[in-house]
Amino acid sequence: MNKRYSLHHIHSADEFTFSPAEYSYFKYGDKSYAEKFAKELFSGFITEYAELLKTEKEIVVLPSPYMAIPTASNFLCFFFKKHLDLYLFQKGMKSSIISKINRNHTYITDYGNLNFEDRKNLIANDTYYIDKDFLRGKLCIFIDDIKITGSHEYTVNRILNEYDVEADFMFLYYAELMNFDIDPKIENHFNYYAVKNIQHVAEVMAKPSFEFNTRIVKYILGLDSSNFDYLTSKVKKEQMEMLLELAISNNYHLIKEYENNINTLTQTELYYGY
Repeated sequence: MNKRYSLHHIHSADEFTFSPAEYSYFKYGDKSYAEKFAKELFSGFITEYAELLKTEKEIVVLPSPYMAIPTASNFLCFFFKKHLDLYLFQKGMKSSIISKINRNHTYITDYGNLNFEDRKNLIANDTYYIDKDFLRGKLCIFIDDIKITGSHEYTVNRILNEYDVEADFMFLYYAELMNFDIDPKIENHFNYYAVKNIQHVAEVMAKPSFEFNTRIVKYILGLDSSNFDYLTSKVKKEQMEMLLELAISNNYHLIKEYENNINTLTQTELYYGY
């Protein structure tokens, strides 16, 4: 079985059934919208696919692939799992299990600016790992925030085929582009709808619901020195310490374009001096 469900369908470049502003805040680390979207996504999913969950198979939920720093969809997946597990509890069933597809590389290219072929070629250079023995015989629910060209789903299906994973697959999206006459760059229209500059980023990072994800880390590390200095003057020291830890964990210190800002972090009092 290989099925797909999306809550919001994008047919127009001007009118949407979800809030682009909320989506933009979500993409830049505001977890409150991840929680809101997950509740809406689960409600829509269970309305159409309640029968799918009447199974004795173990249920596994997986966000989009990542290395060490979670993507925004990871938080969507986490909150979706909470609603799913409550539903399963009420039905007297076992809770779901969270898992992931591991990836070994990263890139600085703005994914939202690419078409299908460019996206496919970009992620084709990556390497992935999935535990096929763990997933065998289970119902696997892959969760992502938006489907624009389908390159993510294409890649996941390719990985599943390469690893010969024998299981049932369900792909869930908060929103999906249905009108392919619309330029795929509309994804960045949503990404930057409310978070357009460094001041907006600082405002998001000041929220109690903020948590780093891959997008925000890459954005900060790619800033020019003046904007980077501005941000470091506006956010908590603990956040910049966390930024450095995450950057190292994802091997961003090996990417030339990020060297200057990582070096700036390590040359401050944040550096442990090992």
